[in-house]
Amino acid sequence: MEDCCWGSLLSHLPSLLLLFQLPAGGSAEEFMVIGPSEPIVAVLGADIMLPCHVSPVMDVENMELRWFRSKFSEAVFIYQNQREQTEEQLAQYRGRTSLVKDFLTQGVAAVSIHNVQAFDNGLYTCFFRKGIFYEEAGLELKVAGVGSVPQVHITGPEEDGVRVVCMASGWFPKPQVQWRALSGEKFLTFSETQAQDAGGLFTIKATLVVKDSSYGNVTCSVLNPILGQEKAMSIFIPEPFFPQSSPWKLAFMVILTVLMLLLLGAVFYITREHTARLKEMQEWEKLHREKEEDQQIKEEALKARDELQAELDWRKSAYLAALKKAKLYADWRKEKFQALTVKLDPESANESLAVSDDKTSVTFKHSSNGSEYGVYSVLGHEGITSGCCYWEVEIRNAERSEWALGVCRRDVERKGWYQESPEKGFWVVGMYGNTFCSLPANGEHIVSIPRRVGVFLDLKEGDVSFYNMTDGSHVFSFSLASSSGTVFPYFRLRSGDVSLTISSGVGGPVQTPVPVNNLPCSSEEPVILSGQGLSSGCGVDGDLPGAESPLLPCGPEAMSP
Repeated sequence: MEDCCWGSLLSHLPSLLLLFQLPAGGSAEEFMVIGPSEPIVAVLGADIMLPCHVSPVMDVENMELRWFRSKFSEAVFIYQNQREQTEEQLAQYRGRTSLVKDFLTQGVAAVSIHNVQAFDNGLYTCFFRKGIFYEEAGLELKVAGVGSVPQVHITGPEEDGVRVVCMASGWFPKPQVQWRALSGEKFLTFSETQAQDAGGLFTIKATLVVKDSSYGNVTCSVLNPILGQEKAMSIFIPEPFFPQSSPWKLAFMVILTVLMLLLLGAVFYITREHTARLKEMQEWEKLHREKEEDQQIKEEALKARDELQAELDWRKSAYLAALKKAKLYADWRKEKFQALTVKLDPESANESLAVSDDKTSVTFKHSSNGSEYGVYSVLGHEGITSGCCYWEVEIRNAERSEWALGVCRRDVERKGWYQESPEKGFWVVGMYGNTFCSLPANGEHIVSIPRRVGVFLDLKEGDVSFYNMTDGSHVFSFSLASSSGTVFPYFRLRSGDVSLTISSGVGGPVQTPVPVNNLPCSSEEPVILSGQGLSSGCGVDGDLPGAESPLLPCGPEAMSP
């Protein structure tokens, strides 16, 4: 279970980087340190990570990184000069902490605490220093543990009933104890004591006096307030255990209770009538006063609304005009595009390819991993005729294989060996040889090869753009031909141990995938799908790429056998 939790936390660190990433700004030496906004919950005996990151994103591998408790000298972990320092580390954390180094170059650092104990509960501070500049952020760790099943036993009779004791140990933090009858009724009156052992774990003792022999079974339940986990134990109390009571005493208690209720009712009625009259007079005066104020406020509000609406209309028109010309980050661009649920069409797949059962992934069918003399492709099941939408593709082993993705027209030639270019009806980017680029060549360089590519198709404006979904940066854009008509998602493999998987976006606003038979577009126009599956490709002449791109130069010769 601990290995599973560790792997899950480590796999979510890239998502954490995207979630917390802020716009870059400031000097090269200044930064902000940001920790989790919510407390981190850890189970006793498990492993947990305490992550922090810097903004703007920068390499923290050469910084001094320190996690400490309430005082700077109470060090939980220290990383300096690219190695762990143990001289100032608290004794209880030695051998139980380690640094997650996988994402230091991306500005994310996390300390893993192994075999979490009760004393680990509380506040922490992460401290990042570069030269003379430093920043810090606070984070909270909530430790929780479920202890033993409660033990319930009868200790003896009381004056008015039977005393029952419930004990449980090994819980953290202090658990909540509840007594219930067999019918589900809760006992509100009982005594409770607690104690902590050397490890900080709680032992609870709750004592209940049951006065009604008709209850029969009573249940003691102990609940961990953080984890929401509960353990319970029941006990049956035989009727002979209850002391016999006098019938006169019971009758006296009933009569006294009735008299008290009548007295309270009379006092309540008189008080309510007086309060009602006073409140009625105050309400009349208040309504008369507010009527005049409301009329004045209404006139001022109508005037302000008209002025504000005019300004908003002007700002909206200016914003939309600028938005069409901007190269947005992927997360911002999603606000104007609708997520498209893309399914692969197995009938259009080359015989050397294997399409997954859920029609979202494609790879080579056999271990030969393709051939440098072959081109193997598959299309999306549904064609797109209008509107704007996007989908994301995750590439496994992106750097050491040849692949391409994008869109193509209905009637392109995909038999045998062929070239991909806008003139032939293909608008794609991918790995050709050892170079990530588009066709035709554009002569610009790329910083890194994306492992997750977003395809943003805008048939209204006539363009298709590609984004690196790992960092949200723009990669390349094509202008589509006005006669492009229906286009299809296109996926091609050539060589290497590679697979292409269609997936939903991570980071930024959450998008709900739209079914292909009911897909809206942006705020102005819906996306329209052709509703026709294909077993072969698409293609007519297309325009040359329409926007600047950071891709390395390559050309049709990169596709030659």
